[in-house]
Amino acid sequence: MTSWSERAQAYRDSPTHREGPDLDLLVEWCEPGEGVKALDVATGGGHVARRLREEGCEVVTLDPSPGMQPDVIARAEDLPFADGSFDVVTSRIAPHHFEDVGAAIAEMERVSNRLVVVEDTLFLSERQEEAERLRDPTHVRNYTEDEWRELLTGAGLEVEQAEVFEKTHPLEPWLARTGCEGGEAERVKELLAERLTPDGSAWTDTKIVIRARKSQR
Repeated sequence: MTSWSERAQAYRDSPTHREGPDLDLLVEWCEPGEGVKALDVATGGGHVARRLREEGCEVVTLDPSPGMQPDVIARAEDLPFADGSFDVVTSRIAPHHFEDVGAAIAEMERVSNRLVVVEDTLFLSERQEEAERLRDPTHVRNYTEDEWRELLTGAGLEVEQAEVFEKTHPLEPWLARTGCEGGEAERVKELLAERLTPDGSAWTDTKIVIRARKSQR
């Protein structure tokens, strides 16, 4: 995980990670408040945790990369907490990196006693997937909304709400965050051609925010 530790500051500084209506909605759907216990899985730059703490939540951050400075270093597939340890468990723009997303969602359901709220990039095309992997070899894959619903319900959660957002990313900083340059960067631009802004300076993907509640049955 050295590469992620090296990238940590870039993700802390990234405007598309640090803010946006998608982040606002995710925080709102966590039902934050004084004394609410939250776990932020694959916390990355820590933006969800920061916002939840501002709302009065008691937040534990978890990430496999020491450079992200999490409270707990662990994989999403192996959460070192007892069943029902948190009111809400969240993960934002990270599950596409999980080696076993089904196992990770099952773990998030297990340690939550109320809500699981996730955000990630939606699957749009194989061309975009190829571009994402070329830009960042740690990318596993994005999932469709139907796949997300199946993952959550398969883990015993009841999906309550889902909303999608178009999110525009300045192209050069996006490539630079993972050190993608030269011929590989040019190939990424070719693959994303249909998603580029008219001037070619940015590209747009689609994020989904989805809230699921622990089944009371």
